[in-house]
Amino acid sequence: MSITDQALAIEAAEAGAALVRSHYGSSLTRFQKTAGDFATTADVEAEKAILDVLRAARPHDVVLGEESGRTGTGGNGRMWLVDPLCGTLNYAVQNMLASVNVALRTGTQVSVAASADPFTNEVFWTDGTAAYVRRAGADERLTPSAESRLVEVNLDPPFPNSAVFLAARMLAEDGFIEQFRPRVVSTTLAVAWVAAGRRAAYVTDGHLRDSVHFAAGIALCQAAGCVVTGIDGKPIHSGAGGLVAAADEPTHAALLTLIRNQRARRDS
Repeated sequence: MSITDQALAIEAAEAGAALVRSHYGSSLTRFQKTAGDFATTADVEAEKAILDVLRAARPHDVVLGEESGRTGTGGNGRMWLVDPLCGTLNYAVQNMLASVNVALRTGTQVSVAASADPFTNEVFWTDGTAAYVRRAGADERLTPSAESRLVEVNLDPPFPNSAVFLAARMLAEDGFIEQFRPRVVSTTLAVAWVAAGRRAAYVTDGHLRDSVHFAAGIALCQAAGCVVTGIDGKPIHSGAGGLVAAADEPTHAALLTLIRNQRARRDS
């Protein structure tokens, strides 16, 4: 019996997480990619483990990996998006904030996804209909909540909309301080946390279509029932781009107002 796509995503993410966990605290070779960005031995080996799982079960699918790029020539409209270690800098300095992300885009939509936390042994996953967290083989449905008022803000570049929106500016606004408390963990594990009710929202700039970093987290938030748009309130991957993923409508509306205030001040 062949494995389902959702089970395959979980298996692949768990395989990557096992490699990440096994290398934690060891002396890691760094491979410089761009200024301020690098991969480590753990990134490379975790990606290989994930690709081995995917290739064995789905040899005709295309895979887009953070480290190895695009592989496969399949014309079946299926592409796996793989981020073997999101939070490499955290991990390299022995900060246990990282995730392993695997998502399957079928046509134009991400149909299944998994985001594994290597250090809690949790896997957040979706079959495209609902979202769950798996612990010790048991699945629990995710329920978003804005109760914490914690808003995750991505401060890493690039900032394509910096002329009209910059996350760092938003943090200094009275309106933000009155309503929310910022958090910056520098890993897209925090996007999954919005789906799980551990964050009220996540905000980032950037062009995120087919992003190996964000595809899994966005799919989880959508399946869990979060409010997910770009930073201009338009559907995700349209308009200005970026991401505002919020646990509920009031939180989403408040963040969009803060973002629009930056544009209004610029235009005045």
